Amino acid sequence: MKNVDIKKLFNSKGTGNVIIFTTSILLIYLLVSLYFSKYSFFNTVINGVDVSLKAHGDIEDIIRNHVKDYRLQLVERNGQIEEIIGRDIGMEYNEKNSIDKVYPRQRSFNWMISLFMDQKYYVDDLFVYNKDNLLYKINGLNCLNTDIIEPKNVSFKYANGSYKIIEEVYGNKIIKDELYEDIKISILKGVKKLDLNENHCYKNPSYTLCSDKTLVTKNLLDDYVKAKVTYKFGCKKEILDGNTISEWLTVDKDLETVINEISVMKYVKELSRKYDTVGIARTFKTSMGKIVEVSGGLYGWEINRKAETEALLKNIKLGNVFEKEPIYTSKALYREENEIGDTYVEVNITRQHLWYYKNGKLMAQGSVVTGNPNRGHSTVLGTYMLNYKQKGATLTGPGYEAPVTYWMPFFGNIGIHDASWRYSFGGEIYKRRGSHGCINAPIYLAKTIFDNIKEGTPIICYEE
Repeated sequence: MKNVDIKKLFNSKGTGNVIIFTTSILLIYLLVSLYFSKYSFFNTVINGVDVSLKAHGDIEDIIRNHVKDYRLQLVERNGQIEEIIGRDIGMEYNEKNSIDKVYPRQRSFNWMISLFMDQKYYVDDLFVYNKDNLLYKINGLNCLNTDIIEPKNVSFKYANGSYKIIEEVYGNKIIKDELYEDIKISILKGVKKLDLNENHCYKNPSYTLCSDKTLVTKNLLDDYVKAKVTYKFGCKKEILDGNTISEWLTVDKDLETVINEISVMKYVKELSRKYDTVGIARTFKTSMGKIVEVSGGLYGWEINRKAETEALLKNIKLGNVFEKEPIYTSKALYREENEIGDTYVEVNITRQHLWYYKNGKLMAQGSVVTGNPNRGHSTVLGTYMLNYKQKGATLTGPGYEAPVTYWMPFFGNIGIHDASWRYSFGGEIYKRRGSHGCINAPIYLAKTIFDNIKEGTPIICYEE
């Protein structure tokens, strides 16, 4: 007997077994593939109907039976459930559909994939329904016929120097067009359950507690109410802080912080009404010892409302804390008493006399000639201030041209000046040959005033 190579024999048998096994597996796979050429794969769903492992010829009957009992559940935000029933909307299987296009897409050799992956298909013309009936059913849903609670963004409430965030309100307002579209698509796809909240059928707030902008807005509001402005009016003060500023702040639909500029303007306007003194009635003790009330004129304090409003808005946005005077268009020399102090020019129209005091000392006095009342040129009454002084000027007007040496205007073209053309002053001259409104003074008097007076010095014109 010849010797047999055991190793060779073993290798030869092993290779044969592998070939046999592989051939068997391939044959089985081909047989299963042949089966799936006429049957649907595992996990096959067409428009919501499970037709797994069903013969292609039976699928249409299965879907027809499915349509008869079709119901779409609508899950609402409050947990309530309503239904759209297929029969109520005339839902039917469309005999002229294109379902046959699904079968070629399931290539039989790929059947194994269906063991691990869902095979979902949508045929857009598989079902038909009556659109009017569907619209009628939708319009009758309870969720569209209840008391509407509008959604609200987060809001902000001021208390104790800062803002608290108030949670948003989701409400129950449905976007009808969105609802209709989602129901229509669900019916066509054979979906049996539609969550209105998950499918964004509700109108939701744009900003919630979780929105990044919510914290940004809160921080900005807190920065604004940190502002504190202490206005100084002589010995009096007005304090503006977060308690008032918070009343001027709102948050719009885009969560942008808005400062009500009209409210800021009104605040500045109230300060102006309270502390402006231009033209107010002042009690004044005359050089003759008589107490008179002088009203009108341009002397006093007057806030520049526009400029101060702009400055205040800026200070609020910066959260500034400081003391300041408001921005003025006009300033007096003092805040206390009648604001005139002890340096001023006093003009008694009735007596046609002028006095000039500097630091409480009488520097000069004398008779003058004021505006002619009989020709409509009366000298203005009230408290004014020297605008400027000019040496050498020519005064002009309708029908006259007068050169003067000392010119001291206090109201437009009205001022104190020398009048070399006059030989006498005082008395009743002003009623017959008075000026065009200026105060004519002898040259010595005009010179003394001119040499000592400063811009801004009060000038009081009154009648007894």
